[in-house]
Amino acid sequence: MKEHPSLDRLQQWLDSYLNFEKLPQKDIFWLDTMEFLCQKLGNPQDTFPSVHVAGSKGKGSTSVMIASILEAAGYTTGLYTSPHILSFAERVASAKGPLPEEVYLAASTRLMETVAAIPTRALPGQRPITWFELVTTFAFICFQEAHVDWGIFETGLGGRLDATNVIMPKISVITPIELEHTEFLGNTIEKIAAEKAGIIKEGVPVVLGLQQEAAKLVLEARAKELQSPVISLEKVISASGRIVQGKMEAQLESPLFSRPLTTRLSLLGDYQLWNAATAAVTVKTLLPDLPEEAMEQGLAQATLPGRFEVVEYHQQIIILDGAHTPNSVRSTLSTLKRYLEECGLSEKEPQLLFACAADKDATTMARLVSGFSRITLTRPGGEKQSDPQLLQDAFTAAGHHFTYLADYRAAIHHALEEAGKEKAPLLVTGSFYLLAEVKKLLEAQ
Repeated sequence: MKEHPSLDRLQQWLDSYLNFEKLPQKDIFWLDTMEFLCQKLGNPQDTFPSVHVAGSKGKGSTSVMIASILEAAGYTTGLYTSPHILSFAERVASAKGPLPEEVYLAASTRLMETVAAIPTRALPGQRPITWFELVTTFAFICFQEAHVDWGIFETGLGGRLDATNVIMPKISVITPIELEHTEFLGNTIEKIAAEKAGIIKEGVPVVLGLQQEAAKLVLEARAKELQSPVISLEKVISASGRIVQGKMEAQLESPLFSRPLTTRLSLLGDYQLWNAATAAVTVKTLLPDLPEEAMEQGLAQATLPGRFEVVEYHQQIIILDGAHTPNSVRSTLSTLKRYLEECGLSEKEPQLLFACAADKDATTMARLVSGFSRITLTRPGGEKQSDPQLLQDAFTAAGHHFTYLADYRAAIHHALEEAGKEKAPLLVTGSFYLLAEVKKLLEAQ
């Protein structure tokens, strides 16, 4: 995906602002700056109906699937997700791909000119604007400029104080919650659920994905407090599927539908089945008359880089998955086993290239890893903070033999070469930043 000239210019401008994704910091979350910026720009986020998606696992895939269903039904969409793998345009796009260059140009010009005219002393608390606040505001303006029928917004971190939480959605969605970003969101499921519950708005329906009981109690209590109707996934839909010819054949049954949905998902894994179910229930709740055919078509067309993405490279199979929590790694490993078996690729043990950020649960993820003939560990690219010693200690304690290479480019070459020698499938996981570096190398070659 090629960058647009206006996005190149925007990124250079954004580089001077604090980027939490690259350099996490505590106590930099608030909403008054976003409210201030949006007001200065005429509240672009209020010029189109929206869907708001939070959660620990599956929120990106669910957002893409919602947008793809709406596009298949004839609506235009704006889709805001993070992080991006190769192109900044992945963050602010439609279900079908990047927005027109003239939209990016008009939106970036409006944003930069507006921010340039604001003296620091006028900002709430005289606090500096952050990178993510600016990118989120840029998305609002883009979708206004593009006159989208629907905007679909994935939260960045948490929900309550996330920059996206200035929208007033038609429906909120909370995908499964697990322990993540505990340094910033709290060290219990209940605390994290309370942060995610911050996107629930008074009287606005909320779809709850499959949740642990502790999270569900918190979310349902908040919804009751706000008199928001709750649609719990396990009560309204059943999902089944199997991998056939590299696709997930899925069947979704619900009283909300006039008939069972049958479709073939490009996004693989049992968790993608439930993401598809969440997306289908969300759209059907929003638009009860939307045809089942559009839902099937939209789910089949939904794609997202780095979510069990299968790439063929010099006649070897490389699987790229951004799993970075214990539950998502568990799901990825389960999907890998099924994929290799059902595609007739299980005669060779797979190999693993793994890296994770410093704030991830490397210890638990290392314990989950099994069945790999060779493991290569490295850092998640050059921008994300990591803890190499903790990572190596975790894999050592779990009883793994591995090669650690601090130079992530050297590690990528090493992993590709070793897997190539054995003609073995290679799984790359643990960090979207690592995936981005692998994809850059594959594209260059």
